[in-house]
Formats: sequence, structure tokens, C-alpha cells
Amino acid sequence: MDWEKVTVHIDTTIREAINLLDKSALQIVLVIDEEGKLLGTITDGDIRRGLLSGVNLDSPVKQIYYVSPLTASIDDLPEELHQLMKTKYIKQMPVLDHDGKVVRLELLSRILKEPKIKSPVLLMAGGLGSRLSPLTDNCPKPLLKVGGKPLLETILENFIKDGFEEFYISINYKGEMIEEHFGDGSAWGVSINYLRETSRLGTAGCLSLLPERPEVPFLVMNGDLLTKVNFKKLLEFHNNNHTLNHAPATMCVREYNLQIPYGVVIKEGNRLKGLDEKPVQRFFVNAGIYVFEPEVLDLIPSNEMFDMTHLFDKLFANKQNPVIFQIREYWMDIGQRKDFETAEGEYNKIFLF
Repeated sequence: MDWEKVTVHIDTTIREAINLLDKSALQIVLVIDEEGKLLGTITDGDIRRGLLSGVNLDSPVKQIYYVSPLTASIDDLPEELHQLMKTKYIKQMPVLDHDGKVVRLELLSRILKEPKIKSPVLLMAGGLGSRLSPLTDNCPKPLLKVGGKPLLETILENFIKDGFEEFYISINYKGEMIEEHFGDGSAWGVSINYLRETSRLGTAGCLSLLPERPEVPFLVMNGDLLTKVNFKKLLEFHNNNHTLNHAPATMCVREYNLQIPYGVVIKEGNRLKGLDEKPVQRFFVNAGIYVFEPEVLDLIPSNEMFDMTHLFDKLFANKQNPVIFQIREYWMDIGQRKDFETAEGEYNKIFLF
């Protein structure tokens, strides 16, 4: 794609701009100044409106070009830019440097040709959310709004951004509200099916409700997490470890620091050997995001209470070797009211494009 071949200056005639549109497949002409800065854009619609208003073909394009096109910055993350274009169905997006000069042209037609990821995603959204009462008295926790958007919607869109398109959502408490909000997923251009828990199945039992066994590794995530982890890279990490080490499962972990608020005594018998003033202990905690090989489903009993801890205990007992993937990106478990308030305060600077 050579976007420079569809650039014109403001004195270029409309006739020449039409010829450029006809010759290229980009469906857009970029109007730039002598320094390469973007002044505006021209599409078929701009030309039609100009001709209808009485402008002739030999008039300069400065009479018809659109002066306020939607643009992106070179600092914008490509995956977020692509998701915006897909969501808003923006066919072309000029990308500008810090001086306003065009550096490339993103095309929706190219983005839509990117291969999708076949691995399905299971989002667990059946919990009561009792620790967030009264916020959850009339609303399931995954639908609580953070940054003006339901938690589960942010999670879904982050997976879509990384190329996933097949989803299952496990529901129980006020599950009909979740079904009503997301429907079959067509509003997001994806497929969503529901696993309806009629009793409490724990954090892993709902996997037994999958209508068919996946043919490829699948991802599982709690429906009350906010994170910027790259799910595509997570899946690649899992696949590499499965190939090299036959790892059937990957657990995402997060570093958790706990500071002792006192001076810790170092002793030998009754002799004082030293003091460690308010030391920090570092742990890795389960981040509530997993990747599993399909055969792991054989370890899960049907329609019984069964937690992730039980599943990993079975893997250890079978001498199967799960691995960990450390999350270094933003991660927040919305478990308590203070977590919800923290996430609300951080959302705009972390998630908004």
C-alpha cells in the first residue's frame, strides 16, 4: 500500500483527484501541504457534494476537501486503533506524527482480513458479588459500570481487540440481565453462548457445561477483572510451553507485596541477632486467568461443585506440569468496594483510547 500516491495539494484539480480515486483501491485522497502535513481528505462523497453545489471538475480541491477528518497518532497502540475502526466502521484512518505529517494510512479492509484466533474464551460471570452489596443487590457484578461501561463489556472488547471471536459466558445470579445485555454477540461481531448454572458449581465446575469439547486450547477468565494483559501473547506462551514441556495448563499470576508494619526480630535462641525494619514480603497470587488444553476437561466432574484449586491439585497428582504466566500489565480484581472505587478512578487513564 503506497499512500503517498494518493496525496495532492490544495491547488490540485478535482478532476485529478477523481483520477487518483479511480486508479487506487484506497477510496481516499489525502490533501497535504508543502511540508507533508495533513490538511484534509477527499472521498467520493466529498466530490459528489461539491459537484451538486455547482463546483466544476477543473476547480481546485480546496473547494471540496473535508478539513476535519478523523486521524490517529503514531503513539496510539495499533490494536486499539484497529478496534476503534472496526467498532465505528471507519474505512480509512490517516496516522500522523507529532508535527501533523502523514506517516501511514490504516485501512479497515486490511484489518478485517487479519486471521482470527480459533481458541474459545469462557468468561465466568455467575458469582453473587455479595461483598459489593448493595451495588449488586439488583445487578450482577459483571454488569457493574466502571468508567461508564459494564466490567464484562470491557473484558469482552479486550479479547476482541486481540483477535478472539468465540465466547462462552457462564451465568447464574441474575444471569438473564447478562444475556439481555450481550445477546448472541452480534453487536460486537462475535459469537456468544451461555452456560447456565442451575446450582453453585465453584470456579471450575462450569467448564463441565461446555456443549462440546474444544479442539484447541481455550482461555478462562473471571468476569470481574480489569486487565491490560495481551491475551494473544498469553496464548502463544501457553502453546510454546505445551509444545516444549507438555504443559496442559497455564495460570496467570500477579506479584503481591505485603509489608510487615513492625520491625521483625532476627534471633538465635534467646539472643537478638538483628532487626529487619518493616520488611516487604513478595508473593505470586492467582490472577484468575487461565489457558487449558482440551484434555483438562476430563478431570472436571459433571455438574458438581469444583474449584480451580481442585483442578490444579489433580494436575499435580497426575504429575502433569502446569506453568505460570506473570502479568506485569495493569490488573485489578473487583472484589470489594474499595477495589471498585479504585478501578473507577483509574479507568479513564488505563482503558480509554
